[in-house]
Amino acid sequence: MKICRFNDDRIGVVEGDSVIDVTSVLDNEPAIRPWPLPMSDWLIENLDRLRPAFESAAATGPRLQLADVKLLSPVANPSKIIGAPVNYDSHHAEANADKALNFGTAVKTVADYGLFLKANSSLVGPSEGIELAMPERRHDHEGELVVVIGKPCRAVSEADALDYVAGYCIGLDMTARGPEERSLRKSMDTYSVLGPWLVTADEIADPDNLDLKTMVGNELRQNSNTKMLIFSVRRLISYASDFYTLLPGDVIMTGTPSGVGPVLPGNVVKVDIEGLGTLESTAYAFAGASAPQAS
Repeated sequence: MKICRFNDDRIGVVEGDSVIDVTSVLDNEPAIRPWPLPMSDWLIENLDRLRPAFESAAATGPRLQLADVKLLSPVANPSKIIGAPVNYDSHHAEANADKALNFGTAVKTVADYGLFLKANSSLVGPSEGIELAMPERRHDHEGELVVVIGKPCRAVSEADALDYVAGYCIGLDMTARGPEERSLRKSMDTYSVLGPWLVTADEIADPDNLDLKTMVGNELRQNSNTKMLIFSVRRLISYASDFYTLLPGDVIMTGTPSGVGPVLPGNVVKVDIEGLGTLESTAYAFAGASAPQAS
């Protein structure tokens, strides 16, 4: 099942080029108290219970054209967004070869760096676009497979790791280049783009063997497969759960392959991952800032 969040927090089931509005399923659900908010994402936490109702509602619900809706992040309230730095050997090699990426330091891999966290305030959907602040900086695209956790877990084994996955989506881990820590440079507003929808885990037989491509305009920038991950999806989940209690809705961005490159205002970035569809988002200049425009 492909589930999206669209327009004014409507819930939709995606079928072909249509979105079927199934928000009515939530009409009889108890209201969530305003404070304190639960740490997990309510919809993801209850997805297994709600799924049969979504499937039933999709048979008769209002049908809209996918092109006519505003796609938001399929996860509204992750307790954390987890990043995996330098998790492809190909990106490791290019980072060490490019001073614009390494700033004169030797780049290591996820095995040395561990993980990092991105601010939840950086989270947007593809229709919301990418706001390029700090025009003096280079801002790069990083297309990635994203794992969405479905059940609470801590210290899980690699063998059991996929049992805790609700589904998968595509991510753009946008990055401002500079010498600061990743959690700062990757946490600006709109720098965690998730979408175009959540594909439930049952539709993806092996997340560690999916083709991934990133286009900027008509230029192919990235072309790889998740089988090239240094830490596999299973290992990333297990590894993250050694440090954090993973909660429903938590997002793990699995890392990007080689081919990262600059994004300018006006650029359209497309990331395609096998079985998940295509995430498309447009970059724009920060309001009031002057920046070079894409030619």
